[in-house]
Amino acid sequence: MLASLKNIFKVPELRNKVLFTLAIIAVYRFGAYLPVPGVDLEAIQKLSESAEQGGVLGFLALFSGKALTRFSLFALGIMPYITASIIMQILAVVIPKLEQWQNQGAVGQRKITQWTRYVTIAIAAMQATGMAFVFHNGGGGFGISDPGTDLIPDFNVWTVLLIVLTLTTGTAMLMWLGELVTQKGIGNGMSLLIFASVVSTLPSQGAQIYASKGWVAVALVLVVFYLLLVAIVFVEQGQRRIPVQFAKRVVGRRMYGGQSTYIPLKVNQAGVIPIIFASSLLYLPQLIVQVLPADEQWAISARQWVTDNLANTSSPVHLIVFGLMIIAFAYFYTAIQFDPAKQADTIRKQGGFIPGIRPGPQTEKYLAKVLSRITLPGALFIAAIALVPPLVLTRFLDGQQVSFSGISILIAVGVALETMKQIDSQLMMRNYEGFLK
Repeated sequence: MLASLKNIFKVPELRNKVLFTLAIIAVYRFGAYLPVPGVDLEAIQKLSESAEQGGVLGFLALFSGKALTRFSLFALGIMPYITASIIMQILAVVIPKLEQWQNQGAVGQRKITQWTRYVTIAIAAMQATGMAFVFHNGGGGFGISDPGTDLIPDFNVWTVLLIVLTLTTGTAMLMWLGELVTQKGIGNGMSLLIFASVVSTLPSQGAQIYASKGWVAVALVLVVFYLLLVAIVFVEQGQRRIPVQFAKRVVGRRMYGGQSTYIPLKVNQAGVIPIIFASSLLYLPQLIVQVLPADEQWAISARQWVTDNLANTSSPVHLIVFGLMIIAFAYFYTAIQFDPAKQADTIRKQGGFIPGIRPGPQTEKYLAKVLSRITLPGALFIAAIALVPPLVLTRFLDGQQVSFSGISILIAVGVALETMKQIDSQLMMRNYEGFLK
């Protein structure tokens, strides 16, 4: 890895890509500190303090690099784009037109990308409107410790429109920055922006733990992080290789086929998407109860139950519901990403077969069975990563909440591994070019 990092700066083209990516990340972090017009800066400080207590607000702030708690230009972060991408992938299963675009290669992918942008802008506008009303009403939907806090004291139609326009524009700009990194930088731009957001929260969290508990607590957190890092790398790299043999065939005077390959099925096929999706659904009830009547007893009871159970990250109800949703979405997203029927049909058309398995329906059943079996440990692993480390650290830190932990490392490690793979492939390609010359 260190050799690859050293070789990056020896290749001018790759060095320029890295520097361009760093410049885009710097622009992103600068925008995370620019507050939108019409907000109370003193109230924003209280919002930041509430985010340090974890919960839903802390989780959402994690993906925006604390831009949400500053109510800045990039407060919505990249979450609207992630949600739009997931929605488009789900709709591709039920809408024939989208499925047709998926099969058209680069042309169809451009159409899907364009519609993903439209959906992202629509989601960003709705989320920005909801955030304006929630923060004006005290931020109860995020579990803010001081519900009387009003971030938008001058609340009127024009102020709300200005805030919504600013936040939506910030999301559109983030999409543009991410696509610039994808086209002219290294790796997937959206993933790198999330990586920058997650990593940017770690120093402040470490400083907070040191200020309250000292170096012993910091050392324990680092040990836990190291163990999590090893476990995540082990699982992220784990895969089940399904052998595929291609039959020999004669075309003219030449013989083709006869070689063997494999289908790599990752243990954690869905990555961190199930955690994001489950958190988004858990966040919806907390927003819905904010629009219920304030003077009705049933509304007060519903709001109190959601606050005590779903919004409280240490509640047994929250842990059980969150864990089950992560496992369910892991299976769901894996089924979208890998279609056994399509894979079996592709193998059959290419003249291949899995040793001991007949082509066609038998291959489809075999792939579905293997995929179901390896998805279970992967789903249980990411559920444990999301739930167990925060509980352990909170117990050790005498109730002090942390807004990072396993989720942060899972995202950071996944993006870092993928980025290093792309850098290694580009270095290898250039080495081969030099060899051929």
